[in-house]
Amino acid sequence: MEFEMRRKEKYERAEKFVIKIKEVQEEAKAVLEKAQEKMKKYADKKREEVNKYKVGDLVMLSTKDLKYQMVRRRTEKLTERFVGLYKIKKIISSNAVELELSSMIKIHSVVNVSRIQRYIEQVKGQRKEQPALVVIEKEEKWEVEKILNKWQI
Repeated sequence: MEFEMRRKEKYERAEKFVIKIKEVQEEAKAVLEKAQEKMKKYADKKREEVNKYKVGDLVMLSTKDLKYQMVRRRTEKLTERFVGLYKIKKIISSNAVELELSSMIKIHSVVNVSRIQRYIEQVKGQRKEQPALVVIEKEEKWEVEKILNKWQI
């Protein structure tokens, strides 16, 4: 008889332990879900939907990742933040698009939407007219009309 009481007591303690563990797990799950919702809320503030871009839209490319290609520039703070007018060739996914890049920019044509910005047409007369590119030996280059000034060292 003493043997059966000990056994029954062990089972009750084990059942209480299992119930306590389940309660702790449910509480932890609820806290994790709340933290995920909070993180998603703040992460979504910076995200942009790719739906606002369509095939054929004109966009400008960020120079943030083009540092090695802009070596000849005097200072980083005076370089343009965005360059070019590029057409969107294809929408790859919700956060990546393929651009029609010129041969002068030697990067992959698929870029993240965080690296592009929609081009907004400027007021008439405000836009700088750029001369057409001249193709020399299968490379696009600018034709120089005249040298305005030069550095003397």
